[in-house]
Amino acid sequence: MEDIRAVMAAMPREVKDGLRYETVPWERFNHYFGTGADVPGLLETIRLGDDTASGHAVGTLWNRICHQGTTSAVGALTVPFLIRIALAFPRDRAALLRLVGSVSRESNFGDTSRDHLLCTNDPDRSGWYEPGGGLVAWTVQAARTAAAADADILLHLLDDSEPGVRWNVAFTLAVVPRSVGEVPDRLRARLAVEDDPAVRASLILAIGQLAWEQRDPATAEQMRVWWRDETRPDDVRVSAGLAWLCLVEGDVPDELHELFDTLVTEQLTARLSPVPWLSNVNDDHGLPDCIEQLCHPERPTRQGRALTAVHDALLEQFGSGTTRL
Repeated sequence: MEDIRAVMAAMPREVKDGLRYETVPWERFNHYFGTGADVPGLLETIRLGDDTASGHAVGTLWNRICHQGTTSAVGALTVPFLIRIALAFPRDRAALLRLVGSVSRESNFGDTSRDHLLCTNDPDRSGWYEPGGGLVAWTVQAARTAAAADADILLHLLDDSEPGVRWNVAFTLAVVPRSVGEVPDRLRARLAVEDDPAVRASLILAIGQLAWEQRDPATAEQMRVWWRDETRPDDVRVSAGLAWLCLVEGDVPDELHELFDTLVTEQLTARLSPVPWLSNVNDDHGLPDCIEQLCHPERPTRQGRALTAVHDALLEQFGSGTTRL
């Protein structure tokens, strides 16, 4: 089985910068609907097509390489090209950055527990395979390395005029290995001047994710200071509380329970609904669902309750022979 990490490492800078798709071995790797041979055409349509054609191509590409949130080796191959197209063409910039961030991490399948909300590469899933037969861990590593190689481009987009671009580039920068030391400092610098609640929350969760693999104590302490600081905006305090819980062990303190109960209103939930970590859980109820899983892992989630309701309806219609969902 060909190692996608080796192919990505051997890709010259001039191939990436020149969008020289023809030199990339797309056909040797699979996405969820066949080989990657159709991907260059989709990338060119995104780059050169009109609004309708480009939008359709973005959706098709997403379904091919990140089907239902799960990544693929072909997805890793697209990372340097998606970043450059996003830089040059603002029309689809936010969506393309979101796609880069999605193919560069394992899906948590709606699991926002303390072990999974900020997890990029889950060691418990190290034996999982993507459509071409390679390990998902290889794909994630290759995509993260590619994103790190273009961190300078991604950091430039932190100052984009569109909030949607800023929260999605934060989501993407969160997969860059912590060894790229400039990234956390630049995220903090952007946070200091950011005025959009969803972007602020995304920046905080990105800072937390970059510290998650080593459970960096300095970042954990910073998050604790932020969520306890009553002078900070509600969105900052709540998102810092989410990140802090993922960086520490032990019971959820009563003070944090009270903060969530007090500050998490329908208005705050709506303001933070675009945050990628939360919208991946539930577009409308991402924040309360995330808090429910973080603070009460023993309780069934909204998604779990929905599956139970479907099961009960099937049981009523078809009898006791129905298999448990």
